[in-house]
Amino acid sequence: MTTFKTTKLLAVTLGASLALTACSKSEQKTETTEPTKTETTTAAGGIELLNVSYDVSRDFYKDYNEIFKKHYLAQHPDAKIEIKQSHGGSSKQALSVKNGLQADVATMNQGSDIELLADAKLVDANWRQEFPNNAIPFTSTIVFLVREGNPKGVKDWNDLATKGTEIVIANPKTTGNGRYAFLGAYGYGLHSFNKDETKTKEFAKQLLSNVKVFENGGRAATTTFAQRGIGDVLITFENEANVIKGKFGNVEIIYPSYTVNAENPVAVVKSVTDSKGTTDAAKEYLNYLYSDEAQELATKFYLRPSNADILAKHQDQFPAMTTFFPNEVFGDWASIMSTYFSEGGIYDQLAVEAQKQ
Repeated sequence: MTTFKTTKLLAVTLGASLALTACSKSEQKTETTEPTKTETTTAAGGIELLNVSYDVSRDFYKDYNEIFKKHYLAQHPDAKIEIKQSHGGSSKQALSVKNGLQADVATMNQGSDIELLADAKLVDANWRQEFPNNAIPFTSTIVFLVREGNPKGVKDWNDLATKGTEIVIANPKTTGNGRYAFLGAYGYGLHSFNKDETKTKEFAKQLLSNVKVFENGGRAATTTFAQRGIGDVLITFENEANVIKGKFGNVEIIYPSYTVNAENPVAVVKSVTDSKGTTDAAKEYLNYLYSDEAQELATKFYLRPSNADILAKHQDQFPAMTTFFPNEVFGDWASIMSTYFSEGGIYDQLAVEAQKQ
C-alpha cells in the first residue's frame, strides 16, 4: 500500500520510480498462489497445467478448474490432470512468465500483457485468432464501490475529482486494474469535454490528486478499502465490486454514465507447452471457457460472458451501460502503453502534477 505522499517522495528521489508507484513492503505480502517449484508433466503420465492470471480472477478459476477437470476426464477417461494457479497484478504476472515462470496458459486482463509474451516468442503471434471472440471469453467493466449510504454522494466520474473524496485504486503503472481505472477516467473526460485534451488532463489530474492509496493489484485494493476501511471510493472491476458487496454487504456499487470495458484475453504459452507436451490440454482448457457451463459460471462471478444468449439471460444482473473499449478511443495497446504508461508518459506527467496539489 502506498500513499500519495510516499509516492511523491519516491518520484523525487528515484526519478524512474513512477513505474513502481505502488510497491512497498506491505504490498508485497499480497496473497498469491505462485507455485514454489517449476511445473512439469507428471512422472505418472498425467498432465499438470499452470494458469498464470490476474489477481481478482482467482475465485473464478478455482471453481472453473474443477468443472474443467470433470469435462477433461470425461473426454479422456484414463487421463490424470492437475491444474495449478498463480495470481497477482496482471502485468507483473506477464513479466514473471517472460522471465521464466513456467505457465501453460496466460489468462490476463489486458491485451498488452499477452502481446508482451508474443513479442518474446512465448505465445504465438496470432494468439487472438486461436480462440473465439478474439480470445476474449468474457469481459468486465470499471465501476465504483462506495460506503453504505454513499455518504459522499458519488454518482459519476466528475464526483471523484471533488476535493475531499478519497480514492483507492490499483497502481496504473503495474496493474491492468489500475490502467483500466485511469483509462476509464480519461475516456470519460474526452467524452465529456468533446475531446478537449487540456480539460481532460486537468480533470484527470484532479482525480489523481484525490487518490489516497495505490495498491499493487486489484485484490490488494479491495482489502485496503473493504477490510482496512481506507478511502471513500474504490475504483475496480464490476465483478470484483459485486464479490465485495456479496461478502461484506456494507457497500454500494455505482455505475458511471460512461466507462471502459475490460477485456480478459487468454493464450497458450506454447514455448512451455510444446516442451512439456501439454499443448493440447492447454488448448482444451482455454476452449472450454467458451462452453455454456463455463459461461454460466462466469456470470456467478459477475463476469460478462461473450455468449450473447447467456448474457441476455442474466440482464437483471448486468445493468445496461454506455461503455467503450480502450482500442476504440486510444488506439492499439502498444500505442496506449507508449503514450499513457511509459516512463514520462501522460499518466506520469499527471501523477507528478497531482502530487503538488
